[in-house]
Amino acid sequence: MRIVVGISGGVDSSVAAYLLKKQGHEVIGLFMINWEEKDSACTAEEDFEDVKRVCNKIGIPYFSVNYAKEYYDRVFKYFLAEYKAGRTPNPDVLCNREIKFGPFLEKAMALGADMIATGHYAKKIEKDGYFYLAKADDLNKDQSYFLNQLNQYQLSKVLFPLENIDKPKVREIAKELGLSTAEKKDSTGICFIGERNFKKFLKEFLPAKPGDIVDLQGNVVGKHDGLMYYTLGQRRGLNIGGLAGGNGQRWFVLDKDLTNNKLIVSQGEDDLLFSDGLYAQEMNWIPFKPNQIKFDCFAKFRYRQPDQEVSVTILDDSHIKVDFKEKQRAITPGQFVVLYDKNGLCFGGGVIEKSFKK
Repeated sequence: MRIVVGISGGVDSSVAAYLLKKQGHEVIGLFMINWEEKDSACTAEEDFEDVKRVCNKIGIPYFSVNYAKEYYDRVFKYFLAEYKAGRTPNPDVLCNREIKFGPFLEKAMALGADMIATGHYAKKIEKDGYFYLAKADDLNKDQSYFLNQLNQYQLSKVLFPLENIDKPKVREIAKELGLSTAEKKDSTGICFIGERNFKKFLKEFLPAKPGDIVDLQGNVVGKHDGLMYYTLGQRRGLNIGGLAGGNGQRWFVLDKDLTNNKLIVSQGEDDLLFSDGLYAQEMNWIPFKPNQIKFDCFAKFRYRQPDQEVSVTILDDSHIKVDFKEKQRAITPGQFVVLYDKNGLCFGGGVIEKSFKK
């Protein structure tokens, strides 16, 4: 089988490519350039050097493909629009749907590929002609959360070689092979931001509009640099500690008043951040919408969060209501809620619209 691997210059995709080659497949490495900028903090050039070394070591051909325009149009514009609207987006989920399983998949098929493969820690299950997404065996590294928007065609064409291997084993394999990526640190965050200052980066694309920081009584307790720089529950970087008349506890972001450009904060009353449920939109079901209108399952509202027990009510084809068994802190509009059963099978996910209290 001819398989095109999305090879990033990291240890996971390196080992994924090796495992497929070892199984006897014809493997091709394809490196994606998703961001172009002079003096960029993104490590694309260094990563591609690692790609070259890895592919030469395991004996597979490699290519690079530039998707900077597609990334800007399909992911980055959405990223900016969400921040402008006061929400906190998750571009990594969108990048998977729109780039890695979009133009990348099309390019692979044009190269005569039977399948594509990635270094994601996730599992694909085929049953009765349908494709299901599930958690990887290594629950500590599981990345099914980021794949919650994939459709049936995209899932039908992908392999996850690391689905039943844990991260220490992946590094061990890379070390035994002498791969340059064996000890390479895992990448975090969004490539086009890299290690740079996030606030400074965002300022280049969205004009900052400073305003007042107010408490629940409307008293001005400080100044903010622009609502887009803050997220619900945030405690650091508010610069309002030690305020006269305060109770000595830490301040945190409670809400954003976009109409009046005010950042609403509270001090010590952490329970104000907790909610009983949420509404989500743009729901993507894997493989299809359940028959029952209401059902119990588990959910994540952010990556690396332990599964939470919830009750889901399907409102229509793309909207759901999620009631929490236990109150949840700082549910953030713009992030994704992803649903699972008790065995780690992913039902899909949607964009969090708002939270609510009973």
